Amino acid sequence: MTDDSPTTAPPPAAGAPPSGLRALLPDLAPWRASRDFRRLWAAGLVSNFGSFLTFVALPVQLKELTGSAAAVGAIGAVELVPLVVFGLYGGALADAWDKRKLILWTEAGQGLLSAVLLLNVLLPTPAVWPLYVVAALSSALVSVQRPALDSLWPRIVAHEQLPAAASLNALRWTVGGVAGPAVAGVVVAYAGLGWAYAADFATFAVSVALTVGIAASPAAHEAARPSLRAIAEGARYAWSRKELLGTYAVDLAAMFLAMPLALLPFLADELDAEWALGLMYASVPAGALLVSLTSGWTSRIHRHGRMVALSAALWGVAIAGAGLTRNVWLVLLCLVVAGACDMVSGVFRAAMWNQTIPDGLRGRLAGIELLSYSVGPQLGQVRAGGFAGLLGVRTSVWSGGLLCVGAVGLLALCLPGLMRYDARTNEHAVRLREQRRGSREGSVPAVGS
Repeated sequence: MTDDSPTTAPPPAAGAPPSGLRALLPDLAPWRASRDFRRLWAAGLVSNFGSFLTFVALPVQLKELTGSAAAVGAIGAVELVPLVVFGLYGGALADAWDKRKLILWTEAGQGLLSAVLLLNVLLPTPAVWPLYVVAALSSALVSVQRPALDSLWPRIVAHEQLPAAASLNALRWTVGGVAGPAVAGVVVAYAGLGWAYAADFATFAVSVALTVGIAASPAAHEAARPSLRAIAEGARYAWSRKELLGTYAVDLAAMFLAMPLALLPFLADELDAEWALGLMYASVPAGALLVSLTSGWTSRIHRHGRMVALSAALWGVAIAGAGLTRNVWLVLLCLVVAGACDMVSGVFRAAMWNQTIPDGLRGRLAGIELLSYSVGPQLGQVRAGGFAGLLGVRTSVWSGGLLCVGAVGLLALCLPGLMRYDARTNEHAVRLREQRRGSREGSVPAVGS
C-alpha cells in the first residue's frame, strides 16, 4: 500500500524480491495478515476434501446402478439450471446480504444433502432419482455460496495480496482435490460408498464450526436490493469490460469442450485399469497442486490475460493427449499436465477479477464468474457423455481437447482486450488500488463504479 505511482504495481512491502527456491514458494502474506482468511481457508480445505469424496462416489454409484455413460453425464444437465438461476441471483444476494451468513447457511445445507446420500446408499435397494435431486440442490447451494465467498476475499485481504490469496485458495482446493479422490478410490473400492458419503457429512460439520468464527460482512450502504434490475446492472458492467468477458469466454470454451471427468470410469474400463480410477480423478488436482506449491512466480506476472489464454489452450492439448494414448500412465501424466494448466488459468482469472471489480458489484460479477467456470463443466459432462455414446469414449476425449485449442485461439484473436490486459496500467485495477490505499485500514473498501 505504499505505491507512489498509479500506473505501476505495488512494490514488495520490504526487502528485495525472493530468489531461487523461495521465489517459487507460495506467498503466505494473506495467511499471516488476516485471521478471517485463515479460518475460511481451513474451512474450505476440510469441506473440499469431503466434497471430492462425493465427487468420485456419486458417478461411481450411478455407473453401478445404470451402467450408462449418458446417465452419468446427465448429472451435468440436472445441475445446469440451478447453476444459471441461483448463480445470478446468488450474486445479487451476496451484494445485498451479509456474506458470512450466506456462506454459513449454504455450507450447513450442503452437509444435510450429504446425509441424504448416505441414507439412500444404506437402503436395501438404493434409488437413482435421489442422486439427481441431491446434485441439483447441491448445485443451487453452491451457486448461492460461491458469489458470497468470492466477493468476501477482497474485503479481508489487502489489494496487493490478492494474487497471493488466489494462489493460496488454489492450493487449498488442490490439496483436497488430490487427497479426496485418491482416498475415495480406496474407500469406495474396499469400504463402500456409504463411508465416502459419511466422511463428506463429517467434513461439512467441521467447516461450519470454523465459519461461525469469522467476522460479519454486511452489505455496503449503497448496495442494490436483489432484483432482476440489479442482476442486469451487473451484466451491463461485465459487458462493458471486454477483458473480463474474455476470461469468461475462454474458460467456458475450455470446460465445455474438454472436460472429460464424467468419462473417467469408462476410460478406466477401456484401458483395463479399473484400479487407476481414483488416480485419474486425483491427477487433475495433482497437477494443480504442483502449480500451487510453486506459485510464488505468479505474483510477478502482470499480463494476466495472455496467461489465461495460453494455459487454456495447453489444457486442451493435454486432454487430447489423454484421449489419444492407450497407456494408462501416459493418460495420468496428461491429466496432471491438464490440471497444472487449468490452475494457472484459474489463478490469473481470479487475480483479474479481484483486482479490478468494485466492491458494490463484486457479488453480481462473482455470480457471472460462477457461470463461466461452473456451467462449462456441467455442459461439458453432457457433451462428453453424448459424444461417447455416438463416437466412443476415447474419441470423445481427444476430439474435445482439439476443439478446445481451436476455440481458445479464435477467442484470443477476437478479444484483443484480453491479450492487452496489464495489471500495472489497467484503469480499473489502478482505480481500485487507489481506493483501497485511501479508504482502508481494517475497514471495508470503498464502493467503486
